Amino acid sequence: MGLLERCQELFNTSNLYEVLGINKEATEADIRRSYYKVSLKVHPDRAPEDPQATEKFQMLGKLYAVLSDKEQRAVYDEQGVVDEESDVLSQDRCWEEYWRLLFPKITVQDILEFEQKYKGSEEEREDVIRLYVQHEGDMDAITASALCCSQEDEPRLCCIIQDAIKSGEVEAFQAFTQESDKKKKTRRKRADRERQEAEEMQKEMGLGDKDDSLVMMLKQRQQSREKNFNSFLSDMEAKYSQKSAKPPKGKKTKK
Repeated sequence: MGLLERCQELFNTSNLYEVLGINKEATEADIRRSYYKVSLKVHPDRAPEDPQATEKFQMLGKLYAVLSDKEQRAVYDEQGVVDEESDVLSQDRCWEEYWRLLFPKITVQDILEFEQKYKGSEEEREDVIRLYVQHEGDMDAITASALCCSQEDEPRLCCIIQDAIKSGEVEAFQAFTQESDKKKKTRRKRADRERQEAEEMQKEMGLGDKDDSLVMMLKQRQQSREKNFNSFLSDMEAKYSQKSAKPPKGKKTKK
């Protein structure tokens, strides 16, 4: 099965840009940032509850390899095809090593500093409004996708959305304005359960508060808060990451 067909099955779209949450006009930096954010969510070490995490991670690596190559991207944009027989898509590559070469280590202190700067910013407000419109007011989806967001941040996000509705900036989706108490309680219980599981994992791994690697930090916090750091990581990788090699052209398959 080709890359585009597999993307359809794994991500519910065969559009490579949609998989990354960007549009066709995205810059190289936008593509790199978005690839990092999305791949971090499905990294096998960070999404143990997803049985398809490994394959999703591999597909994202291939997808990025296509869009990061100017010639292959041009062909895809114009003809809707990818080079299935190019080295980057056909060879038996370790995509985790490839990912690590692209994105160097970031410290916990860097993450915390960004989180403090991001919360309450105009960037956060714009992101929340975009997610509200994208998910038509579904708070389960919004809180699962929002950056630097934990259960404690939900009331603040709701205020941002309510202000936007009141000002006429966005429409009032019933999923938001008429959300049931039962659904809210279920979301809180799920967050509490994930927090407890993360704490148990921390004890089992013998992690301490002073571990300064990104992986250790993410595993200390509940899995539902993993997304909290994606915005920072994306910004930092754009600053520090290395350039990737470009794969040669080969056989093409239609979009």
